[in-house]
Amino acid sequence: MKLQQLRYIVEVVNHNLNVSSTAERLYTSQPGISKQVRMLEDELGIQIFTRSGKHLTEVTPAGQEVVRIAREVLSKIDAIKSVAGEHTYPDQGSLYVATTHTQARYALPKSIKTFIERYPKVSLHMHQGSPTQIAEAVSKGNADFAIATEALHLYEDLVMLPCYHWNRAIVVKSDHPLANKKQVSIKELAEYQLVTYTFGFTGRSELDIAFSRAGLTPKIVFTATDADVIKTYVRLGLGVGVLANMAVDLVEDPDLVALDASHIFSHSTTKIGFRRTTFLRSYMYSFIEGFAPHLTRDVVDKAVAARTQEEVDTLFKNIELPVR
Repeated sequence: MKLQQLRYIVEVVNHNLNVSSTAERLYTSQPGISKQVRMLEDELGIQIFTRSGKHLTEVTPAGQEVVRIAREVLSKIDAIKSVAGEHTYPDQGSLYVATTHTQARYALPKSIKTFIERYPKVSLHMHQGSPTQIAEAVSKGNADFAIATEALHLYEDLVMLPCYHWNRAIVVKSDHPLANKKQVSIKELAEYQLVTYTFGFTGRSELDIAFSRAGLTPKIVFTATDADVIKTYVRLGLGVGVLANMAVDLVEDPDLVALDASHIFSHSTTKIGFRRTTFLRSYMYSFIEGFAPHLTRDVVDKAVAARTQEEVDTLFKNIELPVR
């Protein structure tokens, strides 16, 4: 059994069983990957993949376990390299952060600026996507940190730490009938067409829960993953915006009116997640604490030492999170 073979089967799964695209990603040949996968299966005496002709069609139950363990082994190999890097070049390395547009645009800039100033030799890369894509990127080892509100709970191999709570705002043009109201009820909001986040993004589920709890159906006419796009369509008069209140700025959006909606919708919590097997470099601890000051190195280490996410959540029961 070779590490190369383990890397091949993991990458094949990462590329949806497409051996051709896996070969391109690894700068090798398709026949070479197929041969090594077959050799590993022969050595283990099991099928990792089922096939239809020359094509891989499915991961077998046994294969799923093999791939899971292979991911852990490869993660440990990466951890060994990180340990070496920590002791030889503690202020050098790379950091890959996967997040949503709202986090990248409104929540992260200040902490990233501070991080880059402190660690100029660390190459920082940011990938934007849906919460599911973000969690998958970290789970597959393509990113170090996932920062999002939705979907992180779907991945049991991630340690998830709460960063901050945030509420929503009802956003309208200054000449809209709701603009001068001190408080808008959910019944009033249900009378208007809404422009908001795509389902699965930035706490959208809480909007649906709130309307369902009130026995109402929201009139959603347009959805987007980008808060700036939502504000654009509010300006066009397409509907009333419902978005994260951090995404509305009095200076940048002087033509819009933001109304507090915390009495309608429960707050959402943004979390940062990483694989339990990740060796956290010193600058990684620094990034986490810079984004969420209550997540000190000691607190993070206690969370990593916890056996389950439930135990992790217990650590934060008595900690009051900041609200943005």
